[in-house]
Amino acid sequence: MDPSTFLAIIVIAAALLAVITVVKMVKVVPQQVEYVVERLGKYSRTLTPGLNILVPFIDSVRNKVDKREVVVSFPPQPVITSDNLVVSIDTVLYFKVVDSVRATYEIFSYLQGIEQLTVTTLRNVIGSLDLEKALTSRDEINRHLSGVLDETTGRWGIKVTRVELKAIEPPPSIRDSMEKQMRAERDRRAAILHAEGLKQSQILTAEGDKQAAVLRAEGDRQSRILTAEGQAKAIRTVVDSIHAANPDSKVMAYQYLQSLPQIAAGQSNKLWILPVELTKALEGIGGALGGLTQLSDSARTGIVESRANEDESADVIEARKSAEEAAAAANAEAAAAAAQVSGNPTSTPAGISAHDLAALDEEPTRELER
Repeated sequence: MDPSTFLAIIVIAAALLAVITVVKMVKVVPQQVEYVVERLGKYSRTLTPGLNILVPFIDSVRNKVDKREVVVSFPPQPVITSDNLVVSIDTVLYFKVVDSVRATYEIFSYLQGIEQLTVTTLRNVIGSLDLEKALTSRDEINRHLSGVLDETTGRWGIKVTRVELKAIEPPPSIRDSMEKQMRAERDRRAAILHAEGLKQSQILTAEGDKQAAVLRAEGDRQSRILTAEGQAKAIRTVVDSIHAANPDSKVMAYQYLQSLPQIAAGQSNKLWILPVELTKALEGIGGALGGLTQLSDSARTGIVESRANEDESADVIEARKSAEEAAAAANAEAAAAAAQVSGNPTSTPAGISAHDLAALDEEPTRELER
């Protein structure tokens, strides 16, 4: 072999050895990662993030441990509840490595160990609960699993931060039964709510009718009170006016005559009674009309005598004729009223005693005095 060629091979081998030595000696550790270093097969030290120098061919990296939190989703596991129902449960585990040395030397595979520990603990917890309790107690199951796993994995340098039950799947037949039960429960609640609403509606309607009846009765009472007060005031006004006018018997008799058609106008009036004072009043009217007749006769006599003395004018003759006609009409009207009203004024109707008739006679006088 040519000496130059041999020298070149030696130089190349030395350079290659130098490169390999540098590579084995210098280690750059990333953030949140630790390297477990062994020297001649024994634990030597742990390399932290940054640039680290090793002894080449003596020191070696045993394990690279990631210190970040790890999320592991385990496949569904069949679990039997206390009421002998098989349910499938999916779990999600959150953990991180807090001690790289113990995670390397205390257990062969901490991930597999965590998975099996989670399955066994989950079966123990779910086995003590029935299906309904297991479905409604997820928080309690999560806390129990987290406590057991954290206590056991602490020796491995693992910190279990959280355990979640992702899904609890009962058998299809149980799901159908649960759906029917929930549907029946919803129907029952809907019926109860409907009945409660109907009850409240009827109560409110009854309260409204009650208040409306009370208000109507109150309004009717106020209306009757106001009507009675108005009638009383009207009667009081009429009585005060009559007392203030101080009418005589002739005016009262004339008022009797005006009210007679109204008394007889009713269709149900078969019998009506006239007080005795009416005849006396009519006699007074007749006397007044008789006086008017006498006055007209004397006037006529005076007119005849004056015409004998002097000539009458046409106006005087016309006035005389009008006075005679008025006197004749007044006499005829008085005679007709007397004949219609006082045809049998002193007779007593059947079924009425003399005492009752006297009371009826005294009634207008008492009313006027009141």
